[in-house]
Amino acid sequence: MPTEPHITFLGPQRTPRLDEVVASLGLHGPFATVNAGWQEREPEDELLDSMLGGRSHNLHLWRRMQQLWEADPEFAEADRERRDVLEEMQQLYLQGLDHAMAAITELHQHTPRNAWVMETALADTERIVRDLDARHLERVAEVHAEFWSRTTPHERAELAEAREAIAVELSDVEAVVIPGGHVGVLLGALHLFNIAPALDVPVVAWGAGAMALTERVVLFHDRAAHGPAVAEVFAPGLGLVKETVALPSARERLDLANHDRMAILARRFAPSRCLLLDAGAQVHVGADGRLPAGATVIGPAGSAQPLEAA
Repeated sequence: MPTEPHITFLGPQRTPRLDEVVASLGLHGPFATVNAGWQEREPEDELLDSMLGGRSHNLHLWRRMQQLWEADPEFAEADRERRDVLEEMQQLYLQGLDHAMAAITELHQHTPRNAWVMETALADTERIVRDLDARHLERVAEVHAEFWSRTTPHERAELAEAREAIAVELSDVEAVVIPGGHVGVLLGALHLFNIAPALDVPVVAWGAGAMALTERVVLFHDRAAHGPAVAEVFAPGLGLVKETVALPSARERLDLANHDRMAILARRFAPSRCLLLDAGAQVHVGADGRLPAGATVIGPAGSAQPLEAA
């Protein structure tokens, strides 16, 4: 069994091809599946199991999380307080971010009398956005670190037992499959049950599952019903895929024809690459956690292109 992570990112699976993918990877099971992002719909995995040849085992992390909160009210309350703090932090960060991004839009609408002055003003404002992103991510990480330090999970019997049981279940699988759903819930479950150390087998992920495996999760939606939303840094991911911002269903959710907007996005998260995961995408990440040549990313001019061209 492999000793280093081998991760495959897929595009959306509305027309499922998971069976073809695992076959092409030479994987036959058994498989563990992490369906926690779908919350109450976590048990609805019949199609997923059939695509995996009936050899999948649902870890039921969402159900286990509910059971843990019921068994340990003190921990549940601490976790609720943490989520309240993070929610307010996200709201206030987004308010500042909205103003900074609006300033960039206004600068682009300005008719410059001097090109250097215009370029400098844009660079300075984009630097403010990058600083907002970086500091927000640091503070989110600090809140998580303080929570784990204060709640001492290794000293809580119910959580320690659940982690041990899940580790045993993962020890017998050939690969792990992580679909989408709510990325915040999925990340919370992955961290709560300390799943990352067990991901030393092949992993296939899409949607929120792909986002969770990167170093930072970015929420985005240019085509929301209320109008384009500002892409926002949400939380640190598991960090198994390096220097990558995963953008699932990008063509549905991003205005890719707006190259100026896309170029700002690419610059904002550089040196990380903005990875487009659309229908049919299949990206094999090496054991070093780096994207392969041929992965489709947003280039510096704002157009979609292969990684090596960008």
